[in-house]
Parts: sequence; structure tokens; C-alpha cells
Amino acid sequence: MSDLHYPQMRLELIEYINALSDISYQNRVWVGGILEGPVVHDEFDYAIHFLYDDTSLASDPFSMIGEVLRNSMEAEKISTLIKAIDLVFDKYGTKLSDAEYLKKPEWNAVVLAAQDASNAFLEH
Repeated sequence: MSDLHYPQMRLELIEYINALSDISYQNRVWVGGILEGPVVHDEFDYAIHFLYDDTSLASDPFSMIGEVLRNSMEAEKISTLIKAIDLVFDKYGTKLSDAEYLKKPEWNAVVLAAQDASNAFLEH
């Protein structure tokens, strides 16, 4: 990962993608509060802050190539994930609990997009 400006941020991104791709994890950790490994706390909001506030991944994932993303394919996968999250936010707002988001029918698209992104990151 020495080809990236922020390899540690990439590792953090991969952790968030993996969490978004795993509905069992979300229910256990985000909703149930059952902690795993060195994790002291995790919630959907952490992934959102990383994607939307701490980086340009939500607004312009292609600008993150060479920073935390390796190529345009990864940027496309992140863009698809962001669109799925945005659809949930557009329909339900940003004030629901993690448990409420997970119950929405549109949440499945978020999980699937995150799984697709996770697989793409594993390949490279």
C-alpha cells in the first residue's frame, strides 16, 4: 500500500466497508452492542462520518484515487455504495437509530453495495 498517500485511512475504509457489508455484524455490534476483538464501540454513524465528513469519498470518490483508493474501479464501487446510502437518507432522513435503518427495505441495497465494494478491495 506504499503507493497510496494514506494507507492507514485505506485500512479504516476497508473496516467500514466490511461493517456495512455484514448485516449480522450490524445487528450484533451496532444494535446489540456486543463488541468484537479490540473494538470498544462501533455504530453506523462512524462509517458515515468517515465517508461523508472526514474524506471526499462521498462527494468525489475519484479524487481519492492515490490517496486511499487505488483505481477508478474502487472509486466506482464507493460511488455505488454512497448512492445506496443516499437513497436511504433521502427517503428516511439522517436521524433514525441504527436498528431502524437496518429494518428499512432499502438497507439491503446498502449491504449489497458494500459487499460488492468489499470484494473489489479484496481483489486488489
